[in-house]
Amino acid sequence: MNIQTKIQQPEGRRLEFKEVLPKNAELAKTIISFANDAGGELYIGIKNQPREISGLQHDQLDTIENQISNIVNDQCTSTILPEISFIEENGKHIIRVYIHKGSKPPYFITAKGKEKGTFTRVGSSNRLASLEIIQELERQGQNISFDAELFFNKNYEAFNLNNFKSFFKEKTNEDVTVEVLKKLELVKQEQGQFLPTNALILLSDDKIRTQIFPNAKVECARFKGTIPGTFIDQKTIDISIALQAEQAYQFVLRHISQGTEDYKGVYRNDRWEYPIVAIREVIRNAIIHRDYSLTGKDIKIAIFDDKLEITSPGKLLPTVDFNEMDAGQSDVRNKVLAPVFKRLGIIEQWGNGLQLIADDLKEYPEIKLAWKEPGVAFRVSFIKVKYKQQLELQLELQLELQLEMQLEMQHELRHELEHESMYTQILLIVKEKTSSKKEISRKLGQKSISSQLNIISNKLLEDNLIERTIPEKPKSSKQQYKITERGVVFLQLLKK
Repeated sequence: MNIQTKIQQPEGRRLEFKEVLPKNAELAKTIISFANDAGGELYIGIKNQPREISGLQHDQLDTIENQISNIVNDQCTSTILPEISFIEENGKHIIRVYIHKGSKPPYFITAKGKEKGTFTRVGSSNRLASLEIIQELERQGQNISFDAELFFNKNYEAFNLNNFKSFFKEKTNEDVTVEVLKKLELVKQEQGQFLPTNALILLSDDKIRTQIFPNAKVECARFKGTIPGTFIDQKTIDISIALQAEQAYQFVLRHISQGTEDYKGVYRNDRWEYPIVAIREVIRNAIIHRDYSLTGKDIKIAIFDDKLEITSPGKLLPTVDFNEMDAGQSDVRNKVLAPVFKRLGIIEQWGNGLQLIADDLKEYPEIKLAWKEPGVAFRVSFIKVKYKQQLELQLELQLELQLEMQLEMQHELRHELEHESMYTQILLIVKEKTSSKKEISRKLGQKSISSQLNIISNKLLEDNLIERTIPEKPKSSKQQYKITERGVVFLQLLKK
């Protein structure tokens, strides 16, 4: 990439521009931050506003190179070997300092010590590392993952693994014995007893898990509108992490639309509102690759009118670039959990997850994928490119639907205007939140599901004002009901 193309890029995790050589302390922070993270490039001689080459004096280049080398040698621990090169563009001189991702983190400012001198890259800034981040950097330096660390307070037999064992048996046709746990490195022998790793605790269904890892859960929400605020529905998934991906995926499917786009020959082509293969992969990646060592942070799935966002604790792995999804990249943060997830079929094939996302997005030109790192987290957003146009069209269609329904449902509208019955009450309940019959019954003040509730629910289904969340299994114990677009219009007509 030539320098003119490079300077058009925004500053970020791996890139920084400076017009002049920074002060010693600031330069040391930047170099240490790059070494502790994904590596990076610092260009000196680039003006920021507007972004253009200002250049350095030619006779100062060697002096500046020596200054940089001295700062790195004198102020940084452990050893960092920067690659310093000179670039000439249209008679102007630039210095490029390239820092590799360090193999022996944490790196820190010698005079400040490890706790007060370790910095890491967050977006385009250098941040003082928390104790949790320093500990994670130490693990990286020792090539140990957090999920492989032992928990010494209890024997592995103290943990409830029933759900994990059943799921493992279902997927692999293999019983979970102590030998299997050893082979999967979920337990390790220490001083004559088998101790659990953090990975085993995360896979368990146990009160101890929720005490040790209270944020090893997925918070799902469907919001009204385009910003966080009013909830339409929400769900906390706080179970074995082996089972979280499927439940989170099902929550998403309940809250996005499926319609018929066209016919391929004689076969109907059903198409979801969002690329569901890509969403499934992002959810799986969020659970498999999140940083479980970070406290106070859970996975969040937020569905808005104009986008769907999945946020996972922990920055994107330094070796993975979301801008190169077709490159077949593969890396894991949780070295014990990842092979377990592969045995369970949650990971299908190493290195093909980003490729699946890229391929699915090609079928959805109206959806834009964006990613960013808000603090020590990684967020993937699926954004409706033409949301405003779609909203205008939807309003136009809604007006047409109102006119149709005024004629079609005159009797029902007149009856409800004179006296609000259970018909409208049920509609209002499912408009507020997707609900089961038991939940509807409770909100109506009934002790149990009445025959009247069943009759009116069926009438609302016939009138296409509500719909089942699991239409293919009408009698499912997990069945819920949500309002349709016709149902929304019906309520609007009642207010007129």
